[in-house]
Amino acid sequence: MRSHFSAAANLGQAGEGATLVYGDRKDPRVKFEQLVDALLVGVDGTWARACGVADISASGARLVMKCPIAGLNLTEFFLVLTPAGKPYRRCQLVRVDGQVIGVRFVAN
Repeated sequence: MRSHFSAAANLGQAGEGATLVYGDRKDPRVKFEQLVDALLVGVDGTWARACGVADISASGARLVMKCPIAGLNLTEFFLVLTPAGKPYRRCQLVRVDGQVIGVRFVAN
């Protein structure tokens, strides 16, 4: 699993106006055979939800939620990729398809 985290740790930041569209991505994606456990955390720290990373690139990721996200403020949040809290990326929600969401990484 270490290779999954090292690939995610070396990601850059997406520029303003970047969009995540499945099938028409700006950056090459690393697709995982099995979901990589991760956590979404509210910017203010008041909520957290378990998810799995299906694929990831320098500009965004496709996540599979493991619990409901209805009612959460998903304007901005953190994607935490290890139990220790690093690496992580600040994200914006760009797509919802049932339990699968697309996020783009934003500058801190």
